[in-house]
Amino acid sequence: MVITESKKGWDRNQMAQKAAIDIPDGAYVNLGIGIPELVADFVPEGREVIYHTENGLLGMGAVPKTGYEDPELINAGKKHVTAIPGACFFHHADSFTMIRGRHIDVCVLGAMQVSEQGDLANWSTGEPNAVPAVGGAMDLVAGVKTIFVITQHNTKEGEPKIVENCTYPLTGKAVVDKIYTDLAVLDVTHDGLFVKELAPGVSFEYLQQKTGAKLFQYPTVKK
Repeated sequence: MVITESKKGWDRNQMAQKAAIDIPDGAYVNLGIGIPELVADFVPEGREVIYHTENGLLGMGAVPKTGYEDPELINAGKKHVTAIPGACFFHHADSFTMIRGRHIDVCVLGAMQVSEQGDLANWSTGEPNAVPAVGGAMDLVAGVKTIFVITQHNTKEGEPKIVENCTYPLTGKAVVDKIYTDLAVLDVTHDGLFVKELAPGVSFEYLQQKTGAKLFQYPTVKK
């Protein structure tokens, strides 16, 4: 009989909520495909956040309830979304002008790898038969002021996604500011990766074992 390790840490919604809490009031925010899409469901009460999707919508709302989807209202990941009052629609090229012109404050992206220097790899494994998925990621990391990454801490095979140096093709160098995983919240600083918060049931020692780069603790790390 195979004995598997019990599940530790946060689920996808809890990871998204952690990131949403760190987005400042009044920010213009782009959400990547996958777990980042869930962030729009967790705007803290009393805070206004304007969500942007690069296929041409500013003012994206939460995921619609089943049966209330509008087939013509989707995000860049082709998922159904809603639009808040005052939302506007525009050409794809205008959307990228917003990104390249540094008019977006925060971007939340997924990742295949993040290095201890904040390098991001999220579009290809580099394998000969891999299907590349550049999308707008390279424009986003170059043009958006603050980059958050949400990702599982490890691959399905147990390999660390947070590493000393990325081995996959880079999306951008030294672009990531914060990392949210199922095990912890990390700040990317000039002095290394600092643990801001540990998920319930996760110790610093356990987190270090699951990470491919050296970690540091703030004196008052939240547990």
